[in-house]
Formats: sequence, structure tokens, C-alpha cells
Amino acid sequence: MTKDELIAYVQKDYNAEPEYLWQAYPNAFILRHQSNRKWFAVAMDVQRSKLHLPGEGVVFVVDFKCGPLLGGSYLGKPGVLPAYHMNKTHWISVLLNGSCDDETIRELLMISYDLTKGK
Repeated sequence: MTKDELIAYVQKDYNAEPEYLWQAYPNAFILRHQSNRKWFAVAMDVQRSKLHLPGEGVVFVVDFKCGPLLGGSYLGKPGVLPAYHMNKTHWISVLLNGSCDDETIRELLMISYDLTKGK
């Protein structure tokens, strides 16, 4: 799944729009609930070295809230890493470079959305 495909999917299925909060990081955005304003995803460019990935340059990642038990089961999948920039116990990062399958991304999006929707 690409960044544009993720945005289109979230707009259609979750009625959420990306919010670009940081002028210094024009590619970074958050996705949040309209009702409670809680974030259910944050997406950004990250230096490969900060994710302990080989090579140079940046990759685009999206962080999803997952929780420690579920997060641990997803960490073995291709393209899924400990969270960058968020709490590593409750969030995970997914590379949006084709290494993680679309089904996994949709599952993690649903889990994150449900965990952050409130009561």
C-alpha cells in the first residue's frame, strides 16, 4: 500500500482526512477520530538508520496503536517494526514501501481505530 492508497482508504472507510500539523515536515500527517480527536495513525518520512534498516535515505512509515500482545505478534511480519516516535509498547510502525501486505495494513488500521475510539 502506498501513502496515497492509505489516504484514499481512510477517507472512504473511516471518513478521516490527513492532518498535516508540522510545517517543517510537509509529508508527515496524522489521522484522528472526528468525535474525540484522538490519533489513530501518524505517518512520516524516517531515516532508514533510525529504524536500523540497511542503506541510506528515508522510508515512509505509518504508526498504528496496537497494544503489547497484538503488537508482538505483528512484529515478525515483513515491513512491521517497533514504533518510531511513539510508545514502543503500544504502537508499531509499518513501512509503506510494499514490504507489508495490504491486508495487514488494513487490519492494523482497524485495530488502531478501535483502540482509540473511546467509550
